[in-house]
Amino acid sequence: MGPWRCLLLLPLLAPALRAQQQQFMEYVERRLTLLEERISQWHDQSSRYSTELRDFKNQVLGMLEAAEKEREAMRAEAESAAVRVDRLEREVDYLETQNPAPPCVEVDETLMDKQVATAKQRKNEKYTKLTDCSDTIASIRAMKILKRFGSASGLWTKDAAGSSEKIYVFDGTANDTVYVFPRMREFTLFSATRKAARIKLPYPWVGTGHLVYNGHLYYIRQQGLSFQVIKFNLANKTVVDSSVFPAEEQIPVFGLSPSTYIEVSADEEGLWAIYATKEDEKNMCLAKLDPASLDIEQMWDTPCPRENAEGAFVVCGALHVVYNTRLPSRARVQCVFDVSGTLAPEDASLVYFPKRYGSHSSLKYSPRERQIYAWDDGYQIIYRMEMKKKLEV
Repeated sequence: MGPWRCLLLLPLLAPALRAQQQQFMEYVERRLTLLEERISQWHDQSSRYSTELRDFKNQVLGMLEAAEKEREAMRAEAESAAVRVDRLEREVDYLETQNPAPPCVEVDETLMDKQVATAKQRKNEKYTKLTDCSDTIASIRAMKILKRFGSASGLWTKDAAGSSEKIYVFDGTANDTVYVFPRMREFTLFSATRKAARIKLPYPWVGTGHLVYNGHLYYIRQQGLSFQVIKFNLANKTVVDSSVFPAEEQIPVFGLSPSTYIEVSADEEGLWAIYATKEDEKNMCLAKLDPASLDIEQMWDTPCPRENAEGAFVVCGALHVVYNTRLPSRARVQCVFDVSGTLAPEDASLVYFPKRYGSHSSLKYSPRERQIYAWDDGYQIIYRMEMKKKLEV
């Protein structure tokens, strides 16, 4: 076909080409319109989802704020309840102090007179030691202040004879609740008594002369003008035994601790009771206690004066009395009385305690740890001691 024939066919093919082009453009426009509709639909859905997500977020935040307010309200109610419970416990303690419960053991006056007579017969006899312990205090090697807890006066200690690591805390000089911490770490870290277990005693204690010994608590109860030593089993929470202390007309044993009438102490030899009476009101007395029966095995008059004494403890059968002044200064062991006669008072070392906050309200010697647990104006302190043989003094 020649060129001139192609030229003749172009006018005939042009309308068909234009029609195909028009159809193609319409197809493209339809596809673009459909795509725009889908994009618009996707945009609308995304906006709706964003709105719903924002509304859900605001709803969750509102619920969290409401929960936080409820938690704060519950915490405030719990704190208020704890304050009310503490107030109620103090009121109950006061009422029980004013109206003490009747004793579970009736006092046999005849038996008490016999015990007093027997103890007086053996008074001031030379003591036959049960162990070969011959140590005495050379100096205070170290002092560790653990924390400040509770009242200005109180007592804290471990079991002086057992292997338990529990810490027993007696807050105040007249109460009936003992706080128990499982270990020294918990006692040091915890700042509230709510973290501690509580032992409710059947009778309130008086003073700070109590002792934990071989799984039992030996504490002092005042009943009128007489004083009882209560033996309390810490495992089953029951009173095992009680005994009226066979001393007449007792007075505070320490001049600087007027609430303590009997100081129960433990050493390598066993249990001791430090006390004072009007018969010899200037000096202290010492008694050896049977931990099983609470009987007095032997009694001594000591040359250690009560005046300016703030505490005392026994080490290897020797009474060590700690003195201070009414304006607190450095406490010192200024009187030592050895019941076996091995160490004369004038030969004992004058031991000074490091300067601290105020006056000791309790000093508890641990014979298995060779250290003292002290309560000083609300601070709990450990004194580690340097020991030496009595013959080396």
